[in-house]
Amino acid sequence: MRTTFDLTPLYRSTVGFDRLVSIIDQMAGYEGQGSSYPPYNIERTGENAYRITLAVAGFADSELSIESKENTLTIRGEKPQPKDDEKKAEVLYQGIAARAFERVFQLADFVEVRGAALENGLLHVDLARELPEKMKPRQIKIATSDTGKVLESKAA
Repeated sequence: MRTTFDLTPLYRSTVGFDRLVSIIDQMAGYEGQGSSYPPYNIERTGENAYRITLAVAGFADSELSIESKENTLTIRGEKPQPKDDEKKAEVLYQGIAARAFERVFQLADFVEVRGAALENGLLHVDLARELPEKMKPRQIKIATSDTGKVLESKAA
């Protein structure tokens, strides 16, 4: 059962959050409709570090691609089609999936891909959030009007 939410009030009372509201709206409609292949984990490995792990057994690193564009991370896997002249074995039962896939993850602002590694059938994608200098907290010097001396405020 799909429940729809009217997010119009959020558009009226916020400025600059339209992308966030769009993501929430998409996720509400997407839940339960997409493929669950390949299975994955998302873990927090540090204060500003994350790791996405996908189970991609049977895929070589040359058959996988990772693309980061704007705030979207796309991971694709595709097996090459066998050539007509290659002899294929007769498969009696196929329990190991080898179908093509595409997994898309929405990344928060300032989250960047740091690296990826394929190990024992698991693809690990390491992410880190780094705020630009202008977004980090900083100390502001306070000038007094009567003496012209500068007082510094210090963090507690």
